[in-house]
Amino acid sequence: MEEFLRIIISNLVDNKESVEINAIDQGKSIVFEVKVHQEDMGKVIGKQGRIAQSIRNVMKAVANKEHKKASVEFIG
Repeated sequence: MEEFLRIIISNLVDNKESVEINAIDQGKSIVFEVKVHQEDMGKVIGKQGRIAQSIRNVMKAVANKEHKKASVEFIG
């Protein structure tokens, strides 16, 4: 799941080498902390948070197939 999230984020940003994803496994749930370059934060979040919400929805669907819950946090 982490690699799938990395592919999505990397295709949105200009500074691909600065993408950092930290996965915190809490049993049945996983929290993904995503750090990107400050200039790319707006591209990842999108207008009114629409892109960020879409990323969260996709990751929830992927996690659901593995019978887990996933959340994505964007850290500036």
